[in-house]
Amino acid sequence: MVLLRKVAFTKKIEESHYPFNLPLIKNFKELAFENPVTILVGENGTGKSTFLEAIAANCGSILIGGEPIDTDPALAPARELGQKLKLSWSVRTKNGFFFRANDFITYSRKLAEIKAESRQAYREIKERDPYSLEVLPYARTLYELEQLYGEGLEVRSHGESFLDLFQARFRPDGLYILDEPEAPLSPIKQLSLISLILEMVKENGQFIIATHSPMLMAIPGADIYTLDDGEFTKTDYRDVEHVRLTKDFLDDPQRFLRHL
Repeated sequence: MVLLRKVAFTKKIEESHYPFNLPLIKNFKELAFENPVTILVGENGTGKSTFLEAIAANCGSILIGGEPIDTDPALAPARELGQKLKLSWSVRTKNGFFFRANDFITYSRKLAEIKAESRQAYREIKERDPYSLEVLPYARTLYELEQLYGEGLEVRSHGESFLDLFQARFRPDGLYILDEPEAPLSPIKQLSLISLILEMVKENGQFIIATHSPMLMAIPGADIYTLDDGEFTKTDYRDVEHVRLTKDFLDDPQRFLRHL
């Protein structure tokens, strides 16, 4: 199911400062979403991440740690851009989240600190008074973290804990905006992420993903838009430059490496 149908500007943009001076934003008119998975592909610095951030800000997405997007000062330009966007929905949803790879590291560390502090407080209260009800909030926190993440994200490999987090936070009927989710994942783990995404699509999940990964670009049924000359262009998988370059490199690595 496609929850978010279209993104467009509410009116002509007059601003000339960042991010409005990016070629993508200056040229942008609208982007329609026709399938549950949309892939955005472009070189670094082209503005695709800012575009995703603006969509997330407009629809009030939470960050992966559960914080509202309007609390992150680094996203102030994206929030300004988001105010200029009009989002058209078939069904408006509050489920889902906005994910940036760097946020995962911060979030996993935060969870580890919360768990350690809760365990310490639990032990101290128990030693002081074994029957005290003061332990209940800390016991509840530890129980909820274990139900969500098992032993904890910090005790698993980076890729495994990354997937654990995704699996724990996915909900049906959600809009998931993902910025380079492949960053910590091996090729095998990228396949696992694709499997999770396809399962959530069956539960009316919608995904908008910016990626450099030819594996994620191959998600069945996904629409791919490449960012060429400051505009999004719908592109067949086999014609995406990332895909062609990766294939050529794997076919003959020395052809590329001997010139370095």
